[in-house]
Amino acid sequence: MEDGINKKLAIDIFNSALHAADPYESVRIHTDYIVSTYHNEKFNKLFLVSFGKAAFPMARAVIDSAGDIITSGIVITKYGHATKTDLSNKINIFEAGHPVPDENGFRVTKNIINLLKKADRQTLVVSLISGGGSALLTAPYQRITLNEKQSITELLLKAGANINELNIVRKHISGVKGGRLAERAFPAKTLSLILSDVIGDRLDVIASGPTSPDKTTYQDALDVISKYNLTDRSPQKILSLLKDGTKGKLPETPKEGNPIFEKVENIIVGSNRMATDAARIKASELGFDAFVISSEIQGEAKEVGSLFAKKAIEIRRSNVRKPICLIAGGETTVTVKGNGTGGRNMEMALSFALEIDGIDGITFLSAGTDGTDGPTDAAGAFADGQTVKMAKAKGLDPEAYLKNNDSYNLFDKINELFITGPTGTNVMDIQIILIA
Repeated sequence: MEDGINKKLAIDIFNSALHAADPYESVRIHTDYIVSTYHNEKFNKLFLVSFGKAAFPMARAVIDSAGDIITSGIVITKYGHATKTDLSNKINIFEAGHPVPDENGFRVTKNIINLLKKADRQTLVVSLISGGGSALLTAPYQRITLNEKQSITELLLKAGANINELNIVRKHISGVKGGRLAERAFPAKTLSLILSDVIGDRLDVIASGPTSPDKTTYQDALDVISKYNLTDRSPQKILSLLKDGTKGKLPETPKEGNPIFEKVENIIVGSNRMATDAARIKASELGFDAFVISSEIQGEAKEVGSLFAKKAIEIRRSNVRKPICLIAGGETTVTVKGNGTGGRNMEMALSFALEIDGIDGITFLSAGTDGTDGPTDAAGAFADGQTVKMAKAKGLDPEAYLKNNDSYNLFDKINELFITGPTGTNVMDIQIILIA
Protein backbone atom coordinates (compact mmCIF):
# COMPACT_ATOMS: atom_id res chain seq x y z
CA MET A 1 0.00 0.00 0.00
CA GLU A 2 1.21 3.50 -0.75
CA ASP A 3 2.02 5.83 2.14
CA GLY A 4 -0.79 8.22 1.16
CA ILE A 5 -3.30 5.39 1.32
CA ASN A 6 -1.86 4.27 4.64
CA LYS A 7 -2.43 7.72 6.09
CA LYS A 8 -6.06 7.60 5.06
CA LEU A 9 -6.45 4.15 6.60
CA ALA A 10 -4.75 5.32 9.80
CA ILE A 11 -7.20 8.22 10.00
CA ASP A 12 -10.15 5.86 9.47
CA ILE A 13 -8.92 3.65 12.30
CA PHE A 14 -8.31 6.65 14.56
CA ASN A 15 -11.81 7.98 13.86
CA SER A 16 -13.33 4.65 14.85
CA ALA A 17 -11.55 4.98 18.20
CA LEU A 18 -13.01 8.48 18.60
CA HIS A 19 -16.51 7.21 17.83
CA ALA A 20 -16.22 4.58 20.56
CA ALA A 21 -15.32 7.32 23.03
CA ASP A 22 -18.05 9.71 21.88
CA PRO A 23 -19.04 11.56 25.08
CA TYR A 24 -22.62 12.23 24.00
CA GLU A 25 -23.41 8.57 23.31
CA SER A 26 -21.40 7.39 26.33
CA VAL A 27 -23.60 9.49 28.62
CA ARG A 28 -26.87 9.10 26.70
CA ILE A 29 -27.07 5.38 27.38
CA HIS A 30 -27.02 6.16 31.13
CA THR A 31 -29.70 8.85 31.14
CA ASP A 32 -32.52 6.41 31.86
CA TYR A 33 -30.66 5.50 35.04
CA ILE A 34 -30.42 9.18 36.01
CA VAL A 35 -34.17 9.62 35.53
CA SER A 36 -35.09 6.45 37.43
CA THR A 37 -32.74 7.36 40.30
CA TYR A 38 -34.31 10.81 40.53
CA HIS A 39 -37.87 9.49 40.68
CA ASN A 40 -37.31 6.27 42.66
CA GLU A 41 -35.40 8.02 45.44
CA LYS A 42 -37.91 10.90 45.46
CA PHE A 43 -35.52 13.78 44.88
CA ASN A 44 -37.02 17.22 44.25
CA LYS A 45 -33.94 18.99 42.84
CA LEU A 46 -31.33 17.98 40.28
CA PHE A 47 -28.14 20.00 39.94
CA LEU A 48 -26.00 19.30 36.86
CA VAL A 49 -22.27 20.01 37.11
CA SER A 50 -20.16 19.20 34.04
CA PHE A 51 -16.43 19.89 33.75
CA GLY A 52 -13.62 18.79 31.45
CA LYS A 53 -12.81 18.84 27.74
CA ALA A 54 -15.92 16.77 26.99
CA ALA A 55 -18.17 18.68 29.36
CA PHE A 56 -20.37 20.24 26.68
CA PRO A 57 -21.51 17.10 24.78
CA MET A 58 -21.81 15.15 28.04
CA ALA A 59 -24.15 17.81 29.42
CA ARG A 60 -26.09 17.95 26.16
CA ALA A 61 -26.81 14.21 26.41
CA VAL A 62 -28.39 14.63 29.86
CA ILE A 63 -30.36 17.70 28.80
CA ASP A 64 -31.70 16.01 25.66
CA SER A 65 -32.99 13.02 27.61
CA ALA A 66 -33.68 14.38 31.09
CA GLY A 67 -33.88 18.13 30.71
CA ASP A 68 -37.31 18.40 32.33
CA ILE A 69 -36.05 17.28 35.75
CA ILE A 70 -32.96 19.52 35.84
CA THR A 71 -33.21 22.37 38.34
CA SER A 72 -29.99 24.19 37.50
CA GLY A 73 -26.52 23.50 36.15
CA ILE A 74 -23.06 24.75 35.22
CA VAL A 75 -20.79 23.57 32.41
CA ILE A 76 -17.11 24.46 32.24
CA THR A 77 -14.87 23.31 29.40
CA LYS A 78 -11.68 24.26 27.59
CA TYR A 79 -11.60 27.28 25.30
CA GLY A 80 -13.00 26.30 21.90
CA HIS A 81 -14.70 23.13 23.17
CA ALA A 82 -18.25 24.47 23.47
CA THR A 83 -20.49 25.40 20.57
CA LYS A 84 -22.49 28.62 20.38
CA THR A 85 -25.72 26.67 20.71
CA ASP A 86 -27.33 27.10 24.12
CA LEU A 87 -27.94 23.85 25.97
CA SER A 88 -30.83 25.07 28.11
CA ASN A 89 -31.94 28.19 29.92
CA LYS A 90 -31.29 26.24 33.11
CA ILE A 91 -27.60 25.72 32.27
CA ASN A 92 -24.76 28.26 32.31
CA ILE A 93 -21.85 27.46 29.97
CA PHE A 94 -18.30 28.71 30.49
CA GLU A 95 -14.85 28.15 28.99
CA ALA A 96 -11.52 28.35 30.79
CA GLY A 97 -7.81 27.55 30.61
CA HIS A 98 -6.14 24.16 30.22
CA PRO A 99 -3.64 22.64 31.08
CA VAL A 100 -2.77 25.61 33.30
CA PRO A 101 -5.80 26.95 35.23
CA ASP A 102 -6.85 30.55 34.74
CA GLU A 103 -9.12 33.23 36.24
CA ASN A 104 -12.18 32.00 34.34
CA GLY A 105 -11.84 28.53 35.81
CA PHE A 106 -11.32 30.01 39.26
CA ARG A 107 -14.40 32.22 38.97
CA VAL A 108 -16.71 29.52 37.58
CA THR A 109 -15.62 26.98 40.19
CA LYS A 110 -16.76 29.47 42.82
CA ASN A 111 -20.16 29.44 41.09
CA ILE A 112 -20.23 25.63 41.28
CA ILE A 113 -19.37 25.72 44.99
CA ASN A 114 -22.16 28.22 45.60
CA LEU A 115 -24.61 26.01 43.67
CA LEU A 116 -23.68 23.00 45.81
CA LYS A 117 -24.32 24.99 48.97
CA LYS A 118 -27.99 24.82 47.97
CA ALA A 119 -27.93 21.00 47.81
CA ASP A 120 -29.67 19.00 50.55
CA ARG A 121 -30.89 15.43 51.17
CA GLN A 122 -33.59 15.87 48.53
CA THR A 123 -31.04 16.86 45.87
CA LEU A 124 -29.45 14.68 43.19
CA VAL A 125 -26.15 16.10 41.94
CA VAL A 126 -25.22 14.72 38.51
CA SER A 127 -21.51 15.27 38.00
CA LEU A 128 -20.16 14.78 34.46
CA ILE A 129 -16.39 14.42 34.59
CA SER A 130 -13.87 14.24 31.75
CA GLY A 131 -10.16 14.77 31.20
CA GLY A 132 -8.97 18.31 31.69
CA GLY A 133 -11.18 18.68 34.72
CA SER A 134 -8.16 19.07 37.00
CA ALA A 135 -7.26 22.39 35.41
CA LEU A 136 -10.77 23.60 34.58
CA LEU A 137 -12.28 22.96 38.01
CA THR A 138 -9.94 25.07 40.10
CA ALA A 139 -10.38 26.30 43.66
CA PRO A 140 -7.03 26.86 45.40
CA TYR A 141 -7.12 25.50 48.95
CA GLN A 142 -6.78 27.63 52.06
CA ARG A 143 -4.13 30.34 51.58
CA ILE A 144 -2.96 29.30 48.08
CA THR A 145 -3.43 31.82 45.24
CA LEU A 146 -4.29 31.03 41.64
CA ASN A 147 -0.88 32.32 40.51
CA GLU A 148 0.88 29.91 42.86
CA LYS A 149 -1.24 27.04 41.60
CA GLN A 150 -0.43 28.00 38.00
CA SER A 151 3.27 28.10 38.86
CA ILE A 152 3.45 24.62 40.40
CA THR A 153 1.39 23.17 37.53
CA GLU A 154 3.77 24.59 34.92
CA LEU A 155 6.84 23.42 36.86
CA LEU A 156 5.57 19.84 37.14
CA LEU A 157 4.47 19.69 33.49
CA LYS A 158 7.84 20.88 32.21
CA ALA A 159 9.69 18.52 34.55
CA GLY A 160 7.93 15.52 32.97
CA ALA A 161 5.67 14.55 35.89
CA ASN A 162 3.02 12.06 34.82
CA ILE A 163 -0.68 12.68 35.33
CA ASN A 164 -0.82 10.63 38.54
CA GLU A 165 2.01 12.63 40.10
CA LEU A 166 0.63 15.95 38.90
CA ASN A 167 -2.77 15.15 40.37
CA ILE A 168 -1.34 14.11 43.75
CA VAL A 169 -0.11 17.67 44.16
CA ARG A 170 -3.25 19.22 42.66
CA LYS A 171 -5.52 17.34 45.09
CA HIS A 172 -3.71 18.66 48.14
CA ILE A 173 -3.76 22.31 47.11
CA SER A 174 -7.40 22.26 45.96
CA GLY A 175 -10.72 22.82 47.66
CA VAL A 176 -12.66 20.62 45.20
CA LYS A 177 -10.37 17.75 44.19
CA GLY A 178 -9.49 14.51 45.96
CA GLY A 179 -13.10 13.89 47.04
CA ARG A 180 -13.66 17.45 48.21
CA LEU A 181 -16.34 18.18 45.59
CA ALA A 182 -18.40 15.27 46.95
CA GLU A 183 -17.74 16.61 50.42
CA ARG A 184 -19.20 19.98 49.40
CA ALA A 185 -22.27 18.31 47.84
CA PHE A 186 -23.00 16.17 50.92
CA PRO A 187 -25.65 15.35 52.16
CA ALA A 188 -26.98 15.32 48.57
CA LYS A 189 -26.55 12.16 46.52
CA THR A 190 -23.83 12.52 43.86
CA LEU A 191 -24.02 10.47 40.66
CA SER A 192 -20.85 10.89 38.58
CA LEU A 193 -20.57 9.76 34.96
CA ILE A 194 -16.90 9.71 34.06
CA LEU A 195 -14.99 9.68 30.78
CA SER A 196 -11.58 8.30 31.72
CA ASP A 197 -8.37 9.87 30.47
CA VAL A 198 -5.92 8.12 32.79
CA ILE A 199 -4.00 4.86 32.88
CA GLY A 200 -6.04 2.11 34.53
CA ASP A 201 -9.22 4.27 34.72
CA ARG A 202 -8.44 5.16 38.33
CA LEU A 203 -11.32 7.14 39.83
CA ASP A 204 -9.01 8.93 42.24
CA VAL A 205 -6.86 10.21 39.36
CA ILE A 206 -9.37 11.22 36.64
CA ALA A 207 -9.74 15.02 36.94
CA SER A 208 -7.97 14.58 40.31
CA GLY A 209 -10.85 12.50 41.70
CA PRO A 210 -13.30 15.21 42.81
CA THR A 211 -15.97 12.67 43.81
CA SER A 212 -13.71 9.76 44.75
CA PRO A 213 -11.86 8.77 47.94
CA ASP A 214 -8.25 9.90 47.80
CA LYS A 215 -5.52 7.34 48.47
CA THR A 216 -2.69 9.88 48.64
CA THR A 217 -1.39 12.20 51.35
CA TYR A 218 0.23 15.59 51.85
CA GLN A 219 3.55 13.76 52.22
CA ASP A 220 3.04 12.11 48.83
CA ALA A 221 2.61 15.57 47.30
CA LEU A 222 5.86 16.77 48.89
CA ASP A 223 7.60 13.63 47.61
CA VAL A 224 6.50 14.38 44.02
CA ILE A 225 7.90 17.90 44.22
CA SER A 226 11.15 16.56 45.67
CA LYS A 227 11.43 13.81 43.03
CA TYR A 228 11.65 16.41 40.27
CA ASN A 229 14.03 18.66 42.26
CA LEU A 230 11.46 21.45 42.40
CA THR A 231 11.55 22.17 46.13
CA ASP A 232 13.68 25.30 45.76
CA ARG A 233 11.63 26.58 42.81
CA SER A 234 8.13 25.89 44.14
CA PRO A 235 6.01 28.65 45.70
CA GLN A 236 6.78 28.77 49.42
CA LYS A 237 3.11 29.02 50.41
CA ILE A 238 2.42 25.70 48.68
CA LEU A 239 5.33 24.01 50.44
CA SER A 240 4.19 25.50 53.75
CA LEU A 241 0.62 24.26 53.25
CA LEU A 242 1.78 20.75 52.37
CA LYS A 243 4.12 20.63 55.38
CA ASP A 244 1.32 21.80 57.68
CA GLY A 245 -0.81 19.01 56.23
CA THR A 246 1.80 16.38 57.10
CA LYS A 247 1.78 17.67 60.69
CA GLY A 248 -1.98 17.31 60.97
CA LYS A 249 -2.61 21.04 61.06
CA LEU A 250 -4.93 20.73 58.04
CA PRO A 251 -7.55 18.05 57.30
CA GLU A 252 -6.54 15.40 54.80
CA THR A 253 -8.50 14.79 51.62
CA PRO A 254 -11.50 12.47 52.28
CA LYS A 255 -10.48 8.81 52.40
CA GLU A 256 -12.18 5.45 51.86
CA GLY A 257 -14.72 4.85 54.61
CA ASN A 258 -15.69 8.48 54.96
CA PRO A 259 -19.52 8.63 55.31
CA ILE A 260 -19.80 11.16 52.46
CA PHE A 261 -19.02 8.40 49.96
CA GLU A 262 -22.10 6.44 51.00
CA LYS A 263 -23.98 9.08 48.99
CA VAL A 264 -21.70 8.87 45.92
CA GLU A 265 -21.90 6.61 42.85
CA ASN A 266 -19.11 6.81 40.25
CA ILE A 267 -19.58 5.19 36.80
CA ILE A 268 -16.93 4.97 34.05
CA VAL A 269 -18.78 5.57 30.76
CA GLY A 270 -15.83 5.72 28.33
CA SER A 271 -12.11 4.91 28.29
CA ASN A 272 -9.01 4.42 26.19
CA ARG A 273 -9.49 0.66 26.35
CA MET A 274 -12.89 0.99 24.68
CA ALA A 275 -11.32 3.23 22.03
CA THR A 276 -8.40 0.89 21.23
CA ASP A 277 -10.76 -2.10 21.02
CA ALA A 278 -12.89 -0.23 18.47
CA ALA A 279 -9.76 0.70 16.50
CA ARG A 280 -8.73 -2.96 16.39
CA ILE A 281 -12.13 -4.00 15.05
CA LYS A 282 -12.00 -1.30 12.36
CA ALA A 283 -8.46 -2.27 11.32
CA SER A 284 -9.57 -5.91 10.96
CA GLU A 285 -12.47 -4.80 8.75
CA LEU A 286 -9.95 -2.94 6.57
CA GLY A 287 -7.96 -6.12 5.99
CA PHE A 288 -5.24 -5.91 8.64
CA ASP A 289 -4.15 -8.46 11.19
CA ALA A 290 -4.81 -6.10 14.09
CA PHE A 291 -3.48 -6.23 17.62
CA VAL A 292 -3.76 -3.92 20.64
CA ILE A 293 -0.33 -3.69 22.26
CA SER A 294 -1.67 -1.94 25.36
CA SER A 295 -4.09 0.77 26.42
CA GLU A 296 -1.79 1.73 29.29
CA ILE A 297 1.28 3.07 27.48
CA GLN A 298 3.31 5.52 29.56
CA GLY A 299 6.89 6.76 29.86
CA GLU A 300 9.02 9.31 28.02
CA ALA A 301 7.43 9.96 24.61
CA LYS A 302 10.62 9.83 22.54
CA GLU A 303 11.70 6.58 24.20
CA VAL A 304 8.33 4.96 23.56
CA GLY A 305 8.47 6.15 19.94
CA SER A 306 11.85 4.52 19.47
CA LEU A 307 10.63 1.23 20.97
CA PHE A 308 7.52 1.23 18.77
CA ALA A 309 9.69 1.81 15.71
CA LYS A 310 12.05 -1.05 16.55
CA LYS A 311 9.08 -3.38 16.97
CA ALA A 312 7.66 -2.27 13.61
CA ILE A 313 11.02 -2.82 11.87
CA GLU A 314 11.26 -6.31 13.37
CA ILE A 315 7.81 -7.22 12.05
CA ARG A 316 8.49 -5.60 8.64
CA ARG A 317 11.59 -7.73 8.19
CA SER A 318 9.86 -10.97 9.23
CA ASN A 319 8.31 -11.42 5.75
CA VAL A 320 4.69 -11.06 6.89
CA ARG A 321 2.09 -12.18 4.34
CA LYS A 322 -0.71 -9.87 5.46
CA PRO A 323 -0.59 -6.19 6.46
CA ILE A 324 -0.44 -5.68 10.20
CA CYS A 325 -1.88 -2.94 12.37
CA LEU A 326 -0.53 -2.39 15.86
CA ILE A 327 -2.64 -0.19 18.12
CA ALA A 328 -1.69 1.36 21.44
CA GLY A 329 -3.13 3.88 23.82
CA GLY A 330 -2.19 5.70 26.97
CA GLU A 331 -0.42 8.86 27.96
CA THR A 332 3.30 9.48 27.76
CA THR A 333 5.25 12.45 29.11
CA VAL A 334 7.84 14.88 27.77
CA THR A 335 10.70 16.21 29.84
CA VAL A 336 11.08 19.70 28.39
CA LYS A 337 14.72 20.71 27.96
CA GLY A 338 14.43 22.91 24.87
CA ASN A 339 12.38 25.98 24.04
CA GLY A 340 10.50 24.69 21.01
CA THR A 341 6.82 23.94 20.45
CA GLY A 342 5.39 20.46 20.50
CA GLY A 343 3.50 17.77 22.39
CA ARG A 344 3.99 14.18 23.47
CA ASN A 345 2.40 12.71 20.31
CA MET A 346 4.48 14.78 17.90
CA GLU A 347 7.61 14.09 19.92
CA MET A 348 6.87 10.37 19.76
CA ALA A 349 6.27 10.56 16.00
CA LEU A 350 9.56 12.38 15.42
CA SER A 351 11.47 9.81 17.46
CA PHE A 352 9.71 7.04 15.50
CA ALA A 353 10.65 8.71 12.20
CA LEU A 354 14.33 8.91 13.13
CA GLU A 355 14.38 5.20 13.96
CA ILE A 356 12.74 4.04 10.69
CA ASP A 357 14.55 6.48 8.39
CA GLY A 358 14.70 5.02 4.88
CA ILE A 359 12.57 1.95 5.65
CA ASP A 360 9.48 1.69 3.46
CA GLY A 361 6.18 0.03 4.31
CA ILE A 362 5.66 1.48 7.80
CA THR A 363 3.26 4.32 8.64
CA PHE A 364 2.80 5.75 12.12
CA LEU A 365 0.15 8.05 13.59
CA SER A 366 0.13 9.27 17.16
CA ALA A 367 -2.59 11.67 18.26
CA GLY A 368 -4.54 12.95 21.22
CA THR A 369 -8.18 11.92 21.23
CA ASP A 370 -9.13 15.43 22.32
CA GLY A 371 -7.64 16.91 19.14
CA THR A 372 -4.89 18.70 21.04
CA ASP A 373 -1.23 17.82 21.51
CA GLY A 374 0.53 20.17 23.89
CA PRO A 375 -0.04 23.91 23.43
CA THR A 376 -0.71 23.54 19.69
CA ASP A 377 -3.55 23.29 17.17
CA ALA A 378 -2.50 19.76 16.14
CA ALA A 379 -3.71 16.45 17.52
CA GLY A 380 -0.45 14.76 16.60
CA ALA A 381 1.60 13.79 13.56
CA PHE A 382 2.35 11.14 10.94
CA ALA A 383 5.71 9.48 10.38
CA ASP A 384 7.10 7.01 7.86
CA GLY A 385 10.40 6.05 6.28
CA GLN A 386 10.49 9.25 4.22
CA THR A 387 9.85 11.75 7.04
CA VAL A 388 13.50 12.39 7.85
CA LYS A 389 14.39 12.62 4.16
CA MET A 390 11.65 15.22 3.58
CA ALA A 391 12.88 17.27 6.52
CA LYS A 392 16.50 17.22 5.40
CA ALA A 393 15.45 18.19 1.87
CA LYS A 394 14.12 21.42 3.41
CA GLY A 395 17.36 22.01 5.29
CA LEU A 396 15.96 20.83 8.63
CA ASP A 397 17.83 18.75 11.21
CA PRO A 398 15.28 16.34 12.79
CA GLU A 399 17.56 15.40 15.67
CA ALA A 400 18.08 19.05 16.58
CA TYR A 401 14.32 19.63 16.48
CA LEU A 402 13.76 16.64 18.77
CA LYS A 403 16.42 17.86 21.20
CA ASN A 404 14.79 21.31 21.27
CA ASN A 405 11.30 19.81 21.87
CA ASP A 406 10.26 21.52 18.62
CA SER A 407 8.47 18.67 16.85
CA TYR A 408 5.47 20.81 15.91
CA ASN A 409 7.50 23.20 13.76
CA LEU A 410 9.29 20.37 11.95
CA PHE A 411 6.09 18.51 11.09
CA ASP A 412 4.41 21.77 10.13
CA LYS A 413 7.17 22.55 7.61
CA ILE A 414 6.88 19.14 5.94
CA ASN A 415 3.05 19.05 6.06
CA GLU A 416 2.84 15.96 8.29
CA LEU A 417 0.78 17.38 11.16
CA PHE A 418 -2.52 15.69 11.99
CA ILE A 419 -5.09 18.42 12.71
CA THR A 420 -8.62 17.51 13.75
CA GLY A 421 -9.77 20.49 15.77
CA PRO A 422 -11.49 19.88 19.13
CA THR A 423 -13.08 16.41 19.02
CA GLY A 424 -15.34 16.82 22.05
CA THR A 425 -13.88 13.76 23.79
CA ASN A 426 -10.76 12.91 25.77
CA VAL A 427 -9.55 9.38 26.50
CA MET A 428 -5.80 9.99 26.31
CA ASP A 429 -3.78 9.22 23.16
CA ILE A 430 -3.94 6.62 20.38
CA GLN A 431 -1.02 5.24 18.37
CA ILE A 432 -1.55 3.39 15.09
CA ILE A 433 1.25 1.52 13.31
CA LEU A 434 0.53 0.14 9.82
CA ILE A 435 3.02 -2.40 8.46
CA ALA A 436 2.92 -3.59 4.85
